[in-house]
Amino acid sequence: MPAHHDIAPLRFVLGGANSGKSLFAESLVLHAERPRRYIATAQAWDDEMRAKITAHQAQRGPDWTTVEAPLDLTTALATAQQDEIVLLDCVTLWLSNLMMAEHEIPQASHALCTALAEARCPVVVVSNEVGQGITPDNAMARAFVTYQGRLNQALAKVAQEVYFVTAGLPQQLKGGL
Repeated sequence: MPAHHDIAPLRFVLGGANSGKSLFAESLVLHAERPRRYIATAQAWDDEMRAKITAHQAQRGPDWTTVEAPLDLTTALATAQQDEIVLLDCVTLWLSNLMMAEHEIPQASHALCTALAEARCPVVVVSNEVGQGITPDNAMARAFVTYQGRLNQALAKVAQEVYFVTAGLPQQLKGGL
């Protein structure tokens, strides 16, 4: 088994919708050569989302332990074993789930950052960059962009490595290769 000390404890992968961020994040996890844990935040509300979830599961294959955690990421992270590597995909859906369930977003975001900083194994976190478009025309969408932007900034601050993926091409924004 290779030495694991050279893996950054927290890597943060940002990108737009369908930018290739999840595929890049999966490649980071696969290169770690550790047992893999996938923390899924998506909920299958409709046929399109069910199909997307099924396609992602098939792409990953059977060598992953999957934990469904649409709301409680801190508990899901606490269940990870020290020898594993975790892919948390994605905090954008988690944030949407929290907003729909009327949770306190600042407190939940702080708890997530704390749990990630204290994680017992390396974690790769995926998130959408939602702040590069126009200002949304309704209050809930504006609140979402604000919460997501603040959460992304907090995650980038605690992560040792940060990547931005555009058209399947990752750019490293923070940390060394």
